[in-house]
Amino acid sequence: MSIPRSEYPRPQFERNAWQCLNGEWQFEIDNSDSGLERGLLDRDLKDRITVPFCPESELSGVNNKDFMNAVWYRRNVTIPREWEGQHILLHFQASDYDTTVWVDGVEVVRHRGGFTPFTCDLGKASGTKTIVVRTRDDHRPPQPRGKQSQRYYDWGCFYIRTTGIWQTVWMEPVPEVSLRRPRITPDVANSVIRLEQPITNNTPGLRLRAELSDKEGIVAEAETAADWDFSPRLDLPIPADRRHLWSIQDPYLYDLTISLVDAEGKVIDSARSYTGLRSVTIDGRAIKINNEVVFQRLVLDQGYYPDGVLTAPSDEALKHDIELSMEAGFNGARLHQKVFEERFLYHADRLGYLVWGEFPDWGSEGRVPWQDDNTFTPAFVAQWLEELERDYSHPALVGWCGLNETLYDRQEKITNLDDITRAMFLAAKAMDTTRPVLDASGYAHRVPETDVYDSHDYLTGKDFWADIERYKERHAHVGEGKVHTNLRDGHEMSLPYNNQPYFVSEFGGIWWSEQVKKGDNKSSWGYGTAPETHEEFYKRFQALCDVLLDNPHMFGYCYTQLTDVSVEQNGIFTFDRRSKFDNSRLHEIQARPAAIEQEVQKNTRQ
Repeated sequence: MSIPRSEYPRPQFERNAWQCLNGEWQFEIDNSDSGLERGLLDRDLKDRITVPFCPESELSGVNNKDFMNAVWYRRNVTIPREWEGQHILLHFQASDYDTTVWVDGVEVVRHRGGFTPFTCDLGKASGTKTIVVRTRDDHRPPQPRGKQSQRYYDWGCFYIRTTGIWQTVWMEPVPEVSLRRPRITPDVANSVIRLEQPITNNTPGLRLRAELSDKEGIVAEAETAADWDFSPRLDLPIPADRRHLWSIQDPYLYDLTISLVDAEGKVIDSARSYTGLRSVTIDGRAIKINNEVVFQRLVLDQGYYPDGVLTAPSDEALKHDIELSMEAGFNGARLHQKVFEERFLYHADRLGYLVWGEFPDWGSEGRVPWQDDNTFTPAFVAQWLEELERDYSHPALVGWCGLNETLYDRQEKITNLDDITRAMFLAAKAMDTTRPVLDASGYAHRVPETDVYDSHDYLTGKDFWADIERYKERHAHVGEGKVHTNLRDGHEMSLPYNNQPYFVSEFGGIWWSEQVKKGDNKSSWGYGTAPETHEEFYKRFQALCDVLLDNPHMFGYCYTQLTDVSVEQNGIFTFDRRSKFDNSRLHEIQARPAAIEQEVQKNTRQ
């Protein structure tokens, strides 16, 4: 039987030896979270599940849509003989939410967070080991959950939950002295790739080597002592005749080989990676890629699948979503309220697809009856830092946004909103000095020095064409320093706009579903009233895009959304990725030069 999702899960830091642990595991639901007391750690479990799919999904074989306060997994794993004498690392790419792992009855790790990877070092393990995993996922306390529903059923912008393991489980052998995930920074101005390489157990005489290659062979080599610094650094200068920028038109990638060499000159650990030579800068209200204005024609991508929930059914499905988006004329995406699988970013890097990283914070501000308004916790910052560290080196990633639609009122009921917004912003700025950071997408901007400013603007009235005139007026004064902001109860939530790059990071969401065409307007929803014909949809789509494309002070936009998700049927594609429209027409509407691109070209000619 083939192993599901058997592709290498960490493509920017790849070793030769590894073993995928996806497939059938023992499984048991523990609704009362009493399994430890009832001996589930020490006995076989009742049921079976297909990892890495969550038990709520069809692909898992469980397909349980109810709340599961805790779930258990069990599997025996045999360590390959050729790995003996090395440290065995057991990796979980993601498990939601509070996960404890035991090996042969001994607890080896506990990790809180549903979207980021964690690792346990099993030491110099050998033979057959019994792995037991318990994941707790009580959806009522405040915890980062993104768009997972706190009710039994899907409703509004909340969808089916994900409990337990939902990304690849795998293991690899590493030596006592070993490489950790590198930080790779392109420096376009100086034509250099900068490498920061954390090392486990630096030893005397240790040296770090790196080799940058293109299709013609070695481009640059460098070496440095690695026995004094926890994270030694190397510069790999690229000669002018081998300089090739990464862009959306030409997503050129260099191969990178990293090696640790001991005092006798023997390679003791090595890994493969890749990088792109690409810069992101701000020039007035423009965001530039490689010092050129690129209007960001983004789409909101929530990364849900009808059979896998948060987990793509295949690696090809991840790539296919990007290809569908590009086919419809988008050049990037807001990766919305989910930390996407690493392989999605790998495909974005290879296809030249811009992405903004976002933290899944939504639903954490009193949006449900049992929560008060003061629900942000230190867990948000801790897990945000894990995401920032994981995805730092991807050239396709051009911006960060920690929070989404934060609510704020003048009575300051959400007493720690300013603190958490600033903490998330500063965490991103400290972790990554190479990309712009948006403090919060839409609603309340509470960090005065945020790199980017935005709003969400949906037309929800019954008369679209009357609404579009008000929409034009709302965005007609950006050049005067007057931007549209989201209000709460008619009152301003944001601090003043300070002429940062500005965009509408959510708009559109035009309702289109077969149910509506049949007269059923209750089983799904979108924004405003649904158009009656395809032609009417194209006219509305173009009218919305034109307002933003024609504004010389907008650096981009983000249309809602790529696909339908459950009851929210306002996507360009259906939930199962079938086309609703003629994508060539959508592409044509978006393909013309934006005003900000034309303005820069005009100034350059002058």
